[in-house]
Amino acid sequence: MPNAQFSIPITSNQLEQLVNQNWTILGKASNFSALDAVLQAFFAMGQLQELSKYTTDKIWALVEQKQLQQQSNFDDESVRDLKTPEWQIFSAADPNLNTPDFQLRTVNPPSGYENYFSQVVLVERLREVRALIGFTRIQSPGDFIDSGEILTEHRVPLSRSKPKWVPASEVKGEGIFIQFKETTLHQWEQNQLLQDYERQVFDAHKKWCNVRSLDPEKGKFGVRYILLHSFAHALMRQMALECGYNAASLKERIYSKRPEEEGGPMAGILIYTAAPDSEGTLGGLVSLGEPKILGYHIDQALEQMRLCASDPLCAEHTPFKGATSLHWAACHACLFSPETSCERGNKYLDRAVLIPTVLSADLAFFPEEKT
Repeated sequence: MPNAQFSIPITSNQLEQLVNQNWTILGKASNFSALDAVLQAFFAMGQLQELSKYTTDKIWALVEQKQLQQQSNFDDESVRDLKTPEWQIFSAADPNLNTPDFQLRTVNPPSGYENYFSQVVLVERLREVRALIGFTRIQSPGDFIDSGEILTEHRVPLSRSKPKWVPASEVKGEGIFIQFKETTLHQWEQNQLLQDYERQVFDAHKKWCNVRSLDPEKGKFGVRYILLHSFAHALMRQMALECGYNAASLKERIYSKRPEEEGGPMAGILIYTAAPDSEGTLGGLVSLGEPKILGYHIDQALEQMRLCASDPLCAEHTPFKGATSLHWAACHACLFSPETSCERGNKYLDRAVLIPTVLSADLAFFPEEKT
């Protein structure tokens, strides 16, 4: 069970960024003298030259501070929340935080969608670290809220004793972050029909959990998440046609929290791709985020969702019909994505919350005509 996390900058201080980037070398120093010896050795070999303009005193102060933070936060429960720091960085889109491995550029929302999206951020460079921390049986990581929040009774450790290291890899890539406009989303959520629909969502969630002996109070999602998740799938399917990467190479990350939830509100999606090549990917995905091009792809994605090849059966499907499931109007012909792309195993999907379908037009977030 790999645990994936983006390597995001946490400071605009250039020296602190350099320390973070070279932590595998600097973090091994146990004291000031050891750090000075390491630096002098690397300077003599022509490496770490970007640090040569700083004194060892300043570098050691940051190294020591980071070591203390790691020791105090090693068992901190807050480290399980991976998405909140990512959301804060992506939604702020501060160019002062850009590093060689993490570069953001803000562009305007596509024409006609200004009322639905507050901003679009082109993630021209990102680095994802994947660490193998354990494995599960019967239940997959997507059955829980997030991989970092899997309860210990459901996660089997890699070894009998607490490991000092775990297998990990890093991949570099690119992506597009789309932030939904909170006022429009909140107004849409006040629809009485959507509130009835949300109760049905929880009923389906409880039924699905009971079959698997899971606690229905954990890992439940509302209509906000279903909207964001369905939109991400629709856009991924469309972008795969032109971005140069196959559908299994694109991945999603959904940021969804109501205003009353801790760390909320959140309403955004990140569609990204990453490759183990030292240079990462080639920019084919991020190029589709320019306003005019992105607007075309959103138009096409939503148009494809109006009618499925399996309609009317697809549009009429609910989790209460037939085998236990957690999707509504969604199938392999319209919304399902490869398992490697979806963070929830193709659950919590419904194209009826995106656009009018042959069965329903009352739940759609995007109307027939954009205003």
